[in-house]
Amino acid sequence: MKKKAKAYDLICLGGGSAGFNAARLAASFGRKVAIIDGAKELGGLCILRGCMPSKTLLYTAEMLHNARHADRFGLIVKGAKADMPAVHARKQQIIGSFADYRLQALTTGKFDLIRSYARFLDAHTLELADGRKLHAKYILIGTGSKVSIPPVPGLRDTPFWISDDVLDLDFVPKSVIVLGGGIVACELAQYLSRIGSKVTLIQRSPNILRDHSDAASTVVQKTFVDEGIELFTDTKLLQITREKKGVAVAFQHEGKTIIRRAAHLFNALGREPNTAGLNLAAAGVKTRPDGQILINRWQQTSAPHIYAAGDCSGPAEIVHIAIQQAELAAHHACKRKGLKPIDWTQLLNVVFTDPQLATVGQLERDLKAKKIKYLVASYPFDDHGKSILMEAKYGYVKVIAAPKSGRILGAEIVGKDAGELIHCFAVALALRATVQAMLRAPWYHPTLAEIITYPLEELAEQIKR
Repeated sequence: MKKKAKAYDLICLGGGSAGFNAARLAASFGRKVAIIDGAKELGGLCILRGCMPSKTLLYTAEMLHNARHADRFGLIVKGAKADMPAVHARKQQIIGSFADYRLQALTTGKFDLIRSYARFLDAHTLELADGRKLHAKYILIGTGSKVSIPPVPGLRDTPFWISDDVLDLDFVPKSVIVLGGGIVACELAQYLSRIGSKVTLIQRSPNILRDHSDAASTVVQKTFVDEGIELFTDTKLLQITREKKGVAVAFQHEGKTIIRRAAHLFNALGREPNTAGLNLAAAGVKTRPDGQILINRWQQTSAPHIYAAGDCSGPAEIVHIAIQQAELAAHHACKRKGLKPIDWTQLLNVVFTDPQLATVGQLERDLKAKKIKYLVASYPFDDHGKSILMEAKYGYVKVIAAPKSGRILGAEIVGKDAGELIHCFAVALALRATVQAMLRAPWYHPTLAEIITYPLEELAEQIKR
C-alpha cells in the first residue's frame, strides 16, 4: 500500500531569517507548520556567514585602525596589530551564542524541524533527500542565495576565496586581490587592508557600490585610496591565472592591459538565488534567468499558494526585508485581514565600510525617474564640530523633501556612524514627518546627530521662499 505523504498547512523551505519567522508566525496562528533545512549548521546566512560575523570583524578592524592612527589625537600607541587567532576566537564565540539561540528557537518552536533538503514533485508535494514525501497547502521558499561564479576566463580553474573564507581567517594574508565592488567586496576589502594585507580591488563598473549615488561611492573610494588600497574601477577582466606563489589577474583599464599579482584571490563578484535544486518547474514557479523567483506584492509566486521571501526573491538582499516579506507571506497564507504590501518608498540600506554609507526612502535618481519634484540640501562632515573633533571628516548628510509640504522623502548619509544616524530619517518617513516637524525636536550640542539639522534648516528656508 502506498504511504500517504504527511500533510502540513505551511512548509517553509529554509530555516534562515525568512523561513524561521514565517514558521513562527503561522504556528502562532494555530497552523500545522514545518521547516525543512538540510544545512550542516542551522541559523541562516546572516548569523553564520553574513551580517553578524562580518560586522564583528569590521568593528575589530576599526579599533585597530584607530589605534594605529592614534597620533591624530595626540596619543602614542606603539605596535598595534591584529592577534588573528584571538580575533577569530572572539568572532566564533559571538556567532556561536547567536547560532545557539536560533537553534534553540528552531528546535523548541511550535513547528516541526526537518533536517533535510527538499525538491518539488508537484505544486503541493515535496520530496526529501531520503525519499519521504510531504504535502502542504501553502509553501514558503526562503532558500537564500549563494556566491556566484561569473564566466571570467580562468576563474573556475583558479583557487579563490569567497566571503565565508575571509570571515574565517585566523591569519593575516600577505596580499589579496578582491574581484568586485559591491557591499561584500568593499566591506571585506577594507577589513583585509586594515588588519595588514596588501589589497588590490578590481571593479568592472565605473564606481564601487554602483547601486548607490556617484557622490556617495566617491567618498568611500577616496577613503580606500587614502588608506592604501589599490583601486581600479571601470575595468574589463581578461584572464585569471594560477601561479606558483598565488594568482595573477589581467584586466583592461583606461585603454591599457594591467596585471596584478597576489598571494590570494577573493571572488566577491556577487551572489545568486539558491534555487537551482528545487525543481521549481514542477510546481509552476517562474523565475528570472538568474534563478530569482518572481513574486507579487503579497510575496506570491506564479503558483499563488507558494510564496517566496528573502534573497531568493529579492528585490533587496537585506535581513529586515526578508523578515518583513516572510511575515507578510505568513499573514497572507493564514488569511489575516488588513494587510498592506511592503512600502518600498521606505527602503533602508546600510553599507558598513568606514565611513559608513546609509540611505532611506526615495533618493534623487528615484524621484527623477518618476518625474517627481523635490528639494535637496546637504552638509559636509568636515565642517561639523563633533565630527571634526572625532577626526571623522569624510562624507555628508543629504536630505530630500517635498517642495510645498516639506515632507521628508529620503536621505543619504556618508560618514561616521551613518548607519545609526539614518534611523532619524527612517522614523521621520514612517511618521510622514516634515522638515519643520524634525526641526521642532531638540538636538543636543555637540553630537553627531546635530549635523542633520543643517540641511533641514536649509530646506526650511527653501520652502519659505
